[in-house]
Amino acid sequence: MHVHAYAAQSATSPLAPFSFERREPGPHDVAIDILYCGVCHSDLHTARGEWAGVTFPTVPGHEIVGRVSAVGGHVSKFKVGDAVAVGCMVDSCQHCVPCKAGLEQYCEEGMTGTYGGQDRTTGEPTYGGYSDKITVREEFVLSVPDSLDLAAAAPLLCAGITTYSPLKHWGAGPGKKVGVVGPGGLGHMGVKLAHALGAEVTLFTTSPGKEADARRLGASHVVISTDRKAMKAQARTFDLIINTVAVPMDLDPYINALALDGTMVLVGAPASEHKSPSVFPLLMARRSIAGSGIGGIAETQEMLDFCAEHGVASDIEMIPIQDIETAYARMLKNDVKYRFVIDMQSLKDEAAQAA
Repeated sequence: MHVHAYAAQSATSPLAPFSFERREPGPHDVAIDILYCGVCHSDLHTARGEWAGVTFPTVPGHEIVGRVSAVGGHVSKFKVGDAVAVGCMVDSCQHCVPCKAGLEQYCEEGMTGTYGGQDRTTGEPTYGGYSDKITVREEFVLSVPDSLDLAAAAPLLCAGITTYSPLKHWGAGPGKKVGVVGPGGLGHMGVKLAHALGAEVTLFTTSPGKEADARRLGASHVVISTDRKAMKAQARTFDLIINTVAVPMDLDPYINALALDGTMVLVGAPASEHKSPSVFPLLMARRSIAGSGIGGIAETQEMLDFCAEHGVASDIEMIPIQDIETAYARMLKNDVKYRFVIDMQSLKDEAAQAA
């Protein structure tokens, strides 16, 4: 299946048009015409070779929404024309303990990433959603509820599930105080989802002037994290803090803000390590630092259904794929509210003109 895409050929080259072949749908596969793809900070890390093991060329994109264009003969859950989505993974071993528990993201053999992985069928590199078509096995395709706007739903496939999963796992809900660190693509979804789950939400930000927007998203309070007095006032307050920041930072002020048995969950992935935290603040209130990676397929479907029920979607800025490098530059400056989404019609039009 011939595919048009945008790819980085090296860590220093801008993304540019690229063509390749995807496998034709097998008996258990779903072929998808991609309509929208969100732009994640992980895409930028990958395109710039900032994480170990990146192979080039690379086609980023793991917040994919589209419509089914073909199905294999044994596919039962989807039909041509269905609105569907694909997130950060397209396969796993399906037989280890985590996979059997619906936690495919923690597959003991390693889940197959939507990009930067190895296709378990062909052995070829996996290429992501900055493309016009994709083929995915049925078990890793998600249904998009009718009430969700397709473009605004795209970032839910990473930013949404990355924050929903720890919020659910650590029991965010009525009577719980939840902090969200960072008001970016992940953070704004963390605030929206924690609020929709019924928690009292505080946004931590380095930028003054965010209060009105934070309240619009669902936060009850805003704390300027560079204000030492304001941070000290948060001591022993929070049951759960979701830290979405993707740059190295001092974790100690947030550890001190945790209540007895409180947990800070790291979901942002910096290119280099955080400062090592102090031990005594952890010991003196039985606090925890944890990590969480996306969510399993069943939980991701649960998240999409929850968002549809509660009217939750990402705040997006739509771009043509030709503007991806500009979007990356703006993302580095936090100049987006709050997630870029690529309109893939721009890629299809470009490919048609070049033909």
